[in-house]
Amino acid sequence: MTYCVGLRLNKGLVFMTDTRTNAGVDDISQVRKMNSWEVPGERVITLLSAGNLATTQAVVSLVDERSKAPGDRSPSILKAPSMFQVATIIGNILRDVVRHFEPSGPAAESLFGATLILGGQIKGSEPRLFLIYPEGNFIESSDDNPFFQSGETKYGRPILVRALEPDMSFEEAVKLLCVSFDSTIRANLSVDLPIDLQVQAVDECRITHQHRFERGDAYFRDVSKGWSDALRAAFSALPDFKF
Repeated sequence: MTYCVGLRLNKGLVFMTDTRTNAGVDDISQVRKMNSWEVPGERVITLLSAGNLATTQAVVSLVDERSKAPGDRSPSILKAPSMFQVATIIGNILRDVVRHFEPSGPAAESLFGATLILGGQIKGSEPRLFLIYPEGNFIESSDDNPFFQSGETKYGRPILVRALEPDMSFEEAVKLLCVSFDSTIRANLSVDLPIDLQVQAVDECRITHQHRFERGDAYFRDVSKGWSDALRAAFSALPDFKF
């Protein structure tokens, strides 16, 4: 399993994903689940993947191939005029890959299914964030829904719902995501460090910052401990129930 998050802030987009993949308790490995394509100053596109590893790797490979040798029937995300068209292209690729592996057709419950978080910006337009389903259709983030999650979403969601603000700085957003990922890692063995981070500042149309939190990372460890201590203190401060 995995855990992926994409945030849409006033300042730009922030992405974070773990790198753990497993096919059973005795088959655990590390795979990068964040892929990016950019023409600095003109466009930047990032894709986070959760689900069947063969499916997601096939999608990334096809996107790569078509970006290098586009044709009339295989449009490139590096030539698409809008992020909506980019989402359409990648959604169609995902649908076709799932259909190839699953003759009965794409479905969210398919063993070959995958869910993708897509974000980026093309010069002259606003940054946009999408959630793409195995069937190839997708939804876009909005002011009412400024983030998307995929994979093991339930453990890290409460802190995002309570604390995410659109005017956050990138530094605050990274701290928030670290808490969300720490909560998920503590509750689910299928998610673990290393964790990949990427930031895209609005109108720069390039990867502004990227970082990998390795196992034992000092900042992640401090956030984890600080959050645990703060929760214990907050719990102790609550009034006791009276029988």
